[in-house]
Amino acid sequence: MGTVETMFFRRRPSKMRCLLPFATFILLSAIAEGAHNIDLNDDNAIATINHSSVLIDHLQGLLHNSNSSDIMLKVYTANSDEVKVFHTHHLLLVLQSDVFEDLLLNQSITTLVLRETAECAVIFEKLLRYLYSGEITILLNQVVSLHKLASKYHIAALQHGIIEYMTQHLATAFPQGHVVRWYQYSVRIGNEELQERCKRFLAWNMSSVIHSPEWQTVSDDLMIALLQRSDLVVENELEIYYAIEEWIKKNQPDVTVTDTVLKSIRYAMISPQHLFHMQKQSPIIIEHYSSIHDLLFLAFQFHSTTPLVFAKYFDVNCSLFIPRNYLSSSWGSPWVINNPARDDRSNSFQTQLTASNSDSSKRVTWNALFSPRWQPVNSRHSHSSYGYGTLQTRSPQEGRPRIIINPATNSVGFAGVSFQKTILVKVKQDGRSFVKHMYNFHQSTQETGDFLFQADLQKRSSEYLIDNSLHLHIIIKPIYQPLIKVIN
Repeated sequence: MGTVETMFFRRRPSKMRCLLPFATFILLSAIAEGAHNIDLNDDNAIATINHSSVLIDHLQGLLHNSNSSDIMLKVYTANSDEVKVFHTHHLLLVLQSDVFEDLLLNQSITTLVLRETAECAVIFEKLLRYLYSGEITILLNQVVSLHKLASKYHIAALQHGIIEYMTQHLATAFPQGHVVRWYQYSVRIGNEELQERCKRFLAWNMSSVIHSPEWQTVSDDLMIALLQRSDLVVENELEIYYAIEEWIKKNQPDVTVTDTVLKSIRYAMISPQHLFHMQKQSPIIIEHYSSIHDLLFLAFQFHSTTPLVFAKYFDVNCSLFIPRNYLSSSWGSPWVINNPARDDRSNSFQTQLTASNSDSSKRVTWNALFSPRWQPVNSRHSHSSYGYGTLQTRSPQEGRPRIIINPATNSVGFAGVSFQKTILVKVKQDGRSFVKHMYNFHQSTQETGDFLFQADLQKRSSEYLIDNSLHLHIIIKPIYQPLIKVIN
């Protein structure tokens, strides 16, 4: 009897053993037990015999049947004397894992010794059950360990399945503190899709993230990456600053990281009153004032005049002057539409004209129209001064959800200022609501073409609905002409 420990080496040509007697026994047993499951069509000419479920049951049962086993796995836990013993079958080990195939090329091997970390050893039986049945039960706190095992033994289908699970269950993972961990793991394994999904979830739900325990676990590189984004969803920029202040106190990053993080705050989006208070009362600002005093000075200058005058002397095409997605009433309004598939709805709200303190008394009134079955532009007639038009809906199946947001006043007063409109859509998963969809469009575009493109608002079970209501938040962000030219 031969014994081999886990070693990974270049794969050689496959010499899979054919266990014909074993396979024949399993198949005959499945047929004997499942023969009554025969479906005949109306003319009795064609029959479909499906014993797959019975066969899978037999395969799963083999894990507890040492009599038919030809390979014994001994799984040792690293830095421990603990060992788990599994009676397995060569054929099922090598079907999905080329690593096991390489380890078992020597046909005299009957015992295979494997060494795993404690977190992987405890769930190793789950991996084996997957190899025997193609099915696995995933717990949030075991996801990373399972993916490590699947990667180590080159079980591609399971690798992809776990990554897909992670991308689809970020909202469930967030309250338990797994999203940041999953991001850090995705960086280590080089999975860019999972990295971006994690960053997007954290950015779009930032206001919740910064008030959660997970905030303090954010790494230096992730913090810098998040603060560079303009799609962060927060109450206001001041909320970000105070959260950063707490993060710095808790994590004590080095001076370079601290300076980089503080320079990522968009001070021009904070009112002069709060800026004065921060300068005098914040220990972090006082300690690092030399690194950010130029940014603070620019912010005060920005607030001292209108943005259009400011743009004549300074470059407004930088992140300091670009608003993020602020939830405060100065920047937009929430809109909950009950039973949205029923008919058209309208809403009105006000926002500030610009982010400058010199324009603090200037407001813009906005009219929003939502239609669950909007007709194409070429099939409707415009009779409204706001461009809404008269809807000519012919049937519930025609058209799709649309939203139009236009100023209620003449746009002449906005000379030099354009507006980006952002629509957040909240959904609920496992009892928790979060921002899952975001749509952006500019003033020159009355409606966003892909708005709720895949949403079926007729179904109460639609993922876009919370208690049969569509939960939106409209955000209006002023953008100045020099910036528009660069974007276009």
